[in-house]
Amino acid sequence: MGEGERELIEPLRVAVVGSGPAGFYAAGHLLAADVPAHVDMLERLPTPWGLVRLGVAPDHPKIKDVSRAFERIAQRPGFRFFGNVEVGRDVEHAELLDHYHAVIYAFGAQSDRRMGIPGEDLPGSWAATEFVAWYNGHPDFQELTFDLSGERAVVVGAGNVALDVARMLALTREELAPTDTTDAAIEAIAGSGVREIVILGRRGPAQGAFTTPELKELGELAGADVAVDPADLELDAASEAALASDTIAQRNLEVLRDYAQREPTGKPRIVRLRFRVSPVEIHGDGRVEAVEVVRNELVADERGRVSAVPTEEREVIPCGVVFRSVGYRGLPLPGIPFDEARGTMPNDRGRVLDADGRPVPGVYCTGWIKRGPTGVIGTNKKDATETVDTLLEDASAGALAPPARDDDALLALLAERGVDVVAYSGWEAIDALERGRGAEQSRPRVKLCTWDELLAAARGSSARRGATV
Repeated sequence: MGEGERELIEPLRVAVVGSGPAGFYAAGHLLAADVPAHVDMLERLPTPWGLVRLGVAPDHPKIKDVSRAFERIAQRPGFRFFGNVEVGRDVEHAELLDHYHAVIYAFGAQSDRRMGIPGEDLPGSWAATEFVAWYNGHPDFQELTFDLSGERAVVVGAGNVALDVARMLALTREELAPTDTTDAAIEAIAGSGVREIVILGRRGPAQGAFTTPELKELGELAGADVAVDPADLELDAASEAALASDTIAQRNLEVLRDYAQREPTGKPRIVRLRFRVSPVEIHGDGRVEAVEVVRNELVADERGRVSAVPTEEREVIPCGVVFRSVGYRGLPLPGIPFDEARGTMPNDRGRVLDADGRPVPGVYCTGWIKRGPTGVIGTNKKDATETVDTLLEDASAGALAPPARDDDALLALLAERGVDVVAYSGWEAIDALERGRGAEQSRPRVKLCTWDELLAAARGSSARRGATV
């Protein structure tokens, strides 16, 4: 053991706040470490898995299979799940530091970025995150009502979430039926008046943030054609240069060029991709009636980075609903440093840093709240590994203060405050009920969509409050 190091107090007790992929990968790496560890995972919802449950499109069931790895992590000795517990409401950050050697924040980017244009708050103008949460059964979003009676919907953004929203709007009842889309969403989408879905990209096709498999899916829809204007695929010199070293962009462009050559087949809906256009205003008398866009030209800086610069050319696109998908943003928690500009916790390899750039003892972060909303589900594994390795370095160096409370003190505190903690057994009861309902309809699950339903199902488990798996 090096100078300044001391023998680690065992077991290492760590709270992980957030139960999405970043949180589970962090818990798994901790529990697989050479040092004995206990991990308590705190989650605001009664259900785990984060965006795997509530963000992945329902017609992508294979992506959700990663949850099997999370289930295995949850079965390891030393793991406990505390659902329906919100940090900042039920327990404060400072209190967690009293109960654990360290706290890892892994709650993602919970808010959406705004476009900042006039009319953005008109009824019928939505964040894509709201629509995604609604059709995926998030209990906070089931009271929303999306008016899909208009013939045209506009989706602003050129990433995978924008493609998800457009594709979901275009799915037929037959395509939706075998998924875990909520029943209300299936009825609304299948019965909607939408006949055209327009996707607006601020920059060119070479700068699209979507992945090629997602882009290809648009051309495989049973009830919708896909269209691209060949003129939108003409590349400027900077984009041509960037394309040479970007294989994903090359593949995307091949797919888009195929779409540009297709003739409509007469399907009831059409998905239209447009590039180099930005919304400047949403028009409407009391609700969304049209989006005004400006044509952009692409300009490269000295490093070759391409930016969209507006021209004088404008166009008004009539529509009944607008979904903005222009990025996610993290939210601050009281008492924890936060970078407002980036929407993340300032950190060094997962160590949260104070305003002077010094590590905050015992406080760590991983996932989107650490690096921003980038990468895919698997990206979180490497990210969480880095954070946990950093935490273990600090533990070995004696930099973590021992907990002031015993192992069950947090549960006792939450019980005193009347918090109805959902243990992992409670989630298993929810899971079994949803899967059972789904089996009756040849679907993966039929989700419980309200807080009351979820908590009632969790209470029906044989061992709930504070039970370990």
